[in-house]
Amino acid sequence: MLHLQPKKLPGLAESILMLALVLAVISYFIIGVGTSPHTPILIGILILITYGLIRKFTFDNLQHGMIQGAQSGMAAVLLFFVIGILIASWMASGTIPALMDVAFSLTGGPWLYALVFAITAITGVALGSSFTTAATVGVAFIGVAQSMDLSLPIMAGAIVSGAFFGDKMSPLSDTTNLASTVVKVDLFEHIKNMTWTTLPAFVITFILFIFLSPDANQESALSPFEQGLAETGLIHWSSWIPLVVLILFTVTKQPAFISLAVTSITATVIAGVRGTMEWGALFGSWFSGFQAESGNEAVTEMLSRGGMNGMFFTISIVILALALGGLLFTTGIIPSILRNVQDGLRTARSATLATAFTAIGINISVGEQYLSILLTGEAFQDIYEKTGLAKKNLSRTLEDAGTVINPLVPWSVCGVFLSGVLGVPVLEYLPFAFFCLLSPILTIIFGFTGKTLTKKSESKAEAS
Repeated sequence: MLHLQPKKLPGLAESILMLALVLAVISYFIIGVGTSPHTPILIGILILITYGLIRKFTFDNLQHGMIQGAQSGMAAVLLFFVIGILIASWMASGTIPALMDVAFSLTGGPWLYALVFAITAITGVALGSSFTTAATVGVAFIGVAQSMDLSLPIMAGAIVSGAFFGDKMSPLSDTTNLASTVVKVDLFEHIKNMTWTTLPAFVITFILFIFLSPDANQESALSPFEQGLAETGLIHWSSWIPLVVLILFTVTKQPAFISLAVTSITATVIAGVRGTMEWGALFGSWFSGFQAESGNEAVTEMLSRGGMNGMFFTISIVILALALGGLLFTTGIIPSILRNVQDGLRTARSATLATAFTAIGINISVGEQYLSILLTGEAFQDIYEKTGLAKKNLSRTLEDAGTVINPLVPWSVCGVFLSGVLGVPVLEYLPFAFFCLLSPILTIIFGFTGKTLTKKSESKAEAS
């Protein structure tokens, strides 16, 4: 969306007022009225179209902005379709039920939520994808929470926290690679520098989940669900093959779309060869989702999910949110704010704080983590040069306030996807997504105090 800028930008006050109006309308309808995000986002689009027409933009120009904005999310949209297929095929092959079975065996003792956070964090680092982690291991743990009658928002908070720890720290993650690439910092230097904020956030999050974990041993309560899983006949040694295939494709750095597609096909073939379902029904589940059969109603409900059809709610919001973002750029609202922010920065402290708040603001207004990283990185590179800060400080702040904020925004790409896959609204799991909340707080504190910030001269000395 960088190229979607008018020749003449509106004033700063006017831009802030319009952005605040749009966000206030969206927030009121989602939080106050309790509607799905679709309606308020569409209302926000109509407000911006009206504003654009008043400012003498042609409708064709505004429509072009919406189309370009929506087009920027097509890669994510196609990935969502494949993830829907992945969930359905992994259910049919018994991969997710097998993961659930292992999860049941791990969750009979203490520190349940802390263990879930740690396991999803390790999985996230290994896979390099928060979406894949949430759609596989995350779905399994949500099933555990449902079966044990535990708090779904806390469980979802643990899953989201772990998944985005992995998304942030994995060298396989697209956001990690994007943040280092956009500001021209070595990938592993970027990851190493992130430990200053990431490790404290991890430790604090782990401790918080220890305190929130249930005290009572829940093993007896899990027996009916473990029996129900066994009765489905889905769990088999071959159920682990799709997971192995996914790990191999991830380690060899294959594109996420290819990795998930091949894994889904592998799982479907395994289910078909084993006779889990007829071939026609198997491929039908790619669209409509997998329907489990079990004597345990709760197990049946847990396992009946997935399919492309189940992703349409998510995809429609993503398209609307990105169209809204396209209008914010076409009308000059966000470019005007970014330009004015740049003009007032003179110190390392102000540069770090402005970077963090800009990345957070773009996440909230546009709902797209890639744009928050890309736009903020492009806007602040020169500022970091002028203030004498090493660029790895910029790439770290982009991740601390860009990558991990997206799942906390109800109308964002990550927020909509996670709420759909985990079945927990964003505003319900948000207070418990401790890692995602702590990362920007720590980076802002360090930016304000100047602690852990590396000067450009120090960075060159380390390199030599």
